[in-house]
Amino acid sequence: MTMHEGHIAIDPPSGVSVWDVDPYDEAVLVAPEPYYADLRAQGPFAYIPSYKVLACGRYEETKEVFGDHERFVSSRGVGLQDFMHGEPWRPPSIVLEVDPPYHTRTRRVIMRALSPKAVAAMKEQFRVDAEALVDRLVEQGTFEAVTDCAEAYPTTVFPKAVGLRDVDPRRLVDYGAMVFNALGPDNAIRQRAMSQAGHIVPWITASCARENLQEGGFGATIYEAAKDEEVTDEEAAMLVRSLLSAGVDTTVTGIGNALWCLATNPEAFEALKADPSLARPCFEEVLRYTSPVHTFCRTAAVDTEVSGVKIKEGSKILCCLGAANLDGDKWDSPDTFRIDRRPMGHLAFGVGVHNCVGQNVARAELDALLTAIAERVDRIELAGDPVWRPNNAVHALDRMPVRFVGR
Repeated sequence: MTMHEGHIAIDPPSGVSVWDVDPYDEAVLVAPEPYYADLRAQGPFAYIPSYKVLACGRYEETKEVFGDHERFVSSRGVGLQDFMHGEPWRPPSIVLEVDPPYHTRTRRVIMRALSPKAVAAMKEQFRVDAEALVDRLVEQGTFEAVTDCAEAYPTTVFPKAVGLRDVDPRRLVDYGAMVFNALGPDNAIRQRAMSQAGHIVPWITASCARENLQEGGFGATIYEAAKDEEVTDEEAAMLVRSLLSAGVDTTVTGIGNALWCLATNPEAFEALKADPSLARPCFEEVLRYTSPVHTFCRTAAVDTEVSGVKIKEGSKILCCLGAANLDGDKWDSPDTFRIDRRPMGHLAFGVGVHNCVGQNVARAELDALLTAIAERVDRIELAGDPVWRPNNAVHALDRMPVRFVGR
């Protein structure tokens, strides 16, 4: 058995296109749409020799692989590394990187903490903070969309919701970026992100401890499950850590991507202003159109077959969610951003038992912020060129100067 990038090096299955491409090239990561189209054109799967993996980007195959937790597992890592054959850089997430029945137990605890009732109790604070931020940005005029809005809002509201006593916005954002970059190969992008681990990881670990969490937040609810012996204290801390790794960076990305979509599609923003109740479907279309998480991996747990392609046990498969969400066989005019589309079935929040456990929180945050923007802003104007940030798993803006013109 030969290993490559921490996983079993497979040979190309019969009938599968061998495609010489680097999906982790920085040029691909910052402008992935041509890669997405070419991936879909390869067929149900493509074999990428530089990483010795399979990749899928059509909607049906991606949904099947991504959603079938029995044949294609997460417990062997959702990045290139196969946890069966090597130690990960940190203890695996006991929600994202485990499978049933263990996953069922831990997910039940975190879903209770993030229940619709718990999220509803936070909505008023989300609204107040969103309106205050938008008013401040309107008064400021030109601002940096990423740092001043996309990062500022979730690092204000989400730590309050979790109950963090010590809030460090920069470390929260950089931790999420580090976790997602670690899912890719050991390239320069990953190395730059991991170089920050020494000062970020100890802070994250301390922040997740019970004594550093206030009562009434999501974190305290998780620790209540430890008191009831549903999980251990160690598992409770790891579940809180999962909130911080997945609950900040992806929302930051979603907000930045939403501002880019509305700034570059003024007719969509006009529709949102005319009917702020479109904030929720607008966000769903942002998720489909820009796919904040562009790629997650699965590992074949058994010899199996998908769309006539024979897949061997141990095969790593890149599930390209960004490509699947732009598949013309699934979506009408997929390259058009349309806030009235209501794209049911997009894969941005996953599918099956591993669908994003925090999606209700993300939706509540974006609903509050997009509604505040729709009610208070007359025009969103670009004040410079958008620049995208290469990340091994997330498609996010790096910076975008923008101007809110108030009503």
